[in-house]
Order: sequence, then structure tokens, then C-alpha cells
Amino acid sequence: MIRVAAWCLDLSDSTLNRLVQLGVDAADGINLPTNDRGVYDLNEAVAIRKKVHSVGLRVNRVSLPDFTPGFMKADEGWERELDLAAESLEIMGQTGYPLVRLGFHHSTDDGVIRHYEQSHRGGYEMRGGSLAGADGMEPVPLEVRELRWQQVCRAYERLVPVAEEYDIGLMMHPSDPPTTDSLFGGLGFHRLLDAFPSPCVGYLYCVGTRAEAGGSSLVLDEINNYGRKGRIFEVHFRNVRASLPTAGAFEEVLLDDGDMNMFKILLALDQVGFDGCLNADHYPTLEGDDGSLGNPQALAYSVGYIKALLAALACV
Repeated sequence: MIRVAAWCLDLSDSTLNRLVQLGVDAADGINLPTNDRGVYDLNEAVAIRKKVHSVGLRVNRVSLPDFTPGFMKADEGWERELDLAAESLEIMGQTGYPLVRLGFHHSTDDGVIRHYEQSHRGGYEMRGGSLAGADGMEPVPLEVRELRWQQVCRAYERLVPVAEEYDIGLMMHPSDPPTTDSLFGGLGFHRLLDAFPSPCVGYLYCVGTRAEAGGSSLVLDEINNYGRKGRIFEVHFRNVRASLPTAGAFEEVLLDDGDMNMFKILLALDQVGFDGCLNADHYPTLEGDDGSLGNPQALAYSVGYIKALLAALACV
């Protein structure tokens, strides 16, 4: 069954009640407190899960702290960083959190994209990215890229057995922006599955990010590939205009305002048996919003749009 998730960085009663009122199924992106060693606190993790469940929501995804630049360079102390990440993952397993997103510094290359804000219908603004006018950083040497990949593999080698023990899905988000040589671009995505064939290894598949890399045709191909293999654990469901290969730029927009037919994307997910949550992820500040991640106007629009698509899917 495909469900709806929404960001829930604020665990106040007001925020949780709003999500329930909108018909959201799961709380996403929950921030778990850590102890003085930087490991998730067991008691706090239990209390947060109980609070979320008490209002009728599920817990969905938690992100481990990103592996630092020092880890990616294999600097002194990187092993301890990995030890702490494994301890936090065990806490998640013991307290019943089903999904974790892994993040690595240098998954994108600095200076290859110029970011800007673009105004769209009615004046709402969202992020754009262009190859034109970028800083033009020197290419990252091959040996540096290979070291980064080696460190990613070391992390997975340590964390996959923990994930398998507790049946936790380890999710990787694609590199954003999805430039050609980014660590988790198209080839990086494939290489991760080849290296770690465990069913606990998969993707937080970001429709918008991958559309930036090649439009709706690429997105549909990748859903068919990764979805058939059961490796899409969650979907960032968002729309964009243009792509880096076709226009040298992209612009994020509201769900109905971009190049992709989002119902076709949803239909493709259903056809490959996707059984997880859709999260609208990036959405703008609309009139009446305060500019925070929980913008209530944009959130309500996005959730309502997704729920309408799901209702239409049930009629197909």
C-alpha cells in the first residue's frame, strides 16, 4: 500500500495534529536526540515513537548524522565515527524505527551548479540550479573519488549486518544536484546495489532530483529498474522544469506546475509494487506561510494533491 509521509521535525501537539487532520499516514525526518557521546538516546527514541503512534501516525524515516569530510578522507578517527553510527543504528532497531537515511559529505561536488531563486505563478519562489555561471571548480581527481567510494563501502560493510539483524532499510538519496561525476548519480546508484545486494539496501528515490538528471523518461526507467528489485523504500515526490542535459538548468516547482505528469509517476510506482511512503519534500512558501519547513499552506496543498492522485489510482 502506498502511503503519505510528511516532514515532522517539530513534534509539538499542534504539528502532529495538523498532519493527522490532513490525512498524513507517517511522520518523516524525525530528529532523534543524542547522548553526550553522539549516539541516539534509547529512552528518548522510545518516547518519541510512542508519542507519534499515540495520535495515529507511523514513524517512517530517521537520518543518521552525515559522515563527515574527515570520514570521507579516511582521516584519523574515522573508525570511531563509524562505531557511533552503528550504535545509533542498533538503537533504531531496538526501538522499531523502520528506515534510516545515510548521508555522506562530498556526495556532490562544490561549485558545479549555480543556485538561484526563481519566481513562478502568483509569485511563489523555489530553487533553481544552472551550469551557467557556476564557480567552475577544478575536477575532483579520480583517486579522491575512489577513496570516497571506498569509505562509503566501509560504512555499508559495517552497517548492513546491523540493518539485517533488525530489518531496517538503509536508504541512499541520489546526489543533488545530479551532476555527471557525483558520488550517487546514475552510475553511483547502480554501483551501490552491485556492491551490496542485501534486501536491506535501497533508495530514498527522489523523483525531482532524478528528473533534474534526465527528465521523466529517466525517472520512469529507474522506477522500473529499482522498483522491480524492491529497492525503492521511500519516494520524494516532487516536480521540476527542465533538466541539466536538456537545458543546462532546472527549476523546482509545485506538483502540478512542472514537466512531469505526476500521475504517470505514481502509476509506474504502483505497477512495480512499491509499498512505501510518498513525501512531497521540497515545497515553497505560499501566501500565509512563515517560511519554515512546515509551511502549512504548501504542505496542505501538497498532501491534498498526492491524496487525490492516490484516490484516482484506486479507480484505475
